[in-house]
Amino acid sequence: MFKKIIAAALLIILLTVAIVQAMDHKDEKVSNDNLGGLRTGVKAPDFELKSLDGKQTKLSDYKGKKILLNFWATWCPPCKEEMPAMEEFNKKAGSDVVILAVNIDPENDVKAFADNMGVTFPILLDSQQSKNPVNELYQVMSIPTSYFIDRNGVIADKFIGGMTLKHMETTMNSIN
Repeated sequence: MFKKIIAAALLIILLTVAIVQAMDHKDEKVSNDNLGGLRTGVKAPDFELKSLDGKQTKLSDYKGKKILLNFWATWCPPCKEEMPAMEEFNKKAGSDVVILAVNIDPENDVKAFADNMGVTFPILLDSQQSKNPVNELYQVMSIPTSYFIDRNGVIADKFIGGMTLKHMETTMNSIN
């Protein structure tokens, strides 16, 4: 008799937890897809990070522009490979497109890396030691991960892995 009561109580607790979890996830505005990270079609969460040159930078500072938001690290081979293409894209893109490269390992010498690669677009520093790392906000599972954000601040596309210049151009030209 006692075992049946305990089993019934455990079952009720498990069902309650499952229902609460299902209800909590129903209202989420920030959601995943099968690739990991934020889903296309959702509003890109705003954030504020310090840039490599010491300026505080917010995503919302670029409202009305198309944004390539790239998460990367200095030790990442595909990140190193795509940097020259990102720099070339930056030079060709025009004033209505912005690249924000969010570095997730600022404890390394990011400035020397950027100087060596000839990077001229903004590099933002996102430390894993910070209270709320932006890469966690964007649910980045692997690097490089890039989000293409339209002029309305909505994630229009996402790419996981190293990108080519052609992919950057084609994707950015396809969004408003």
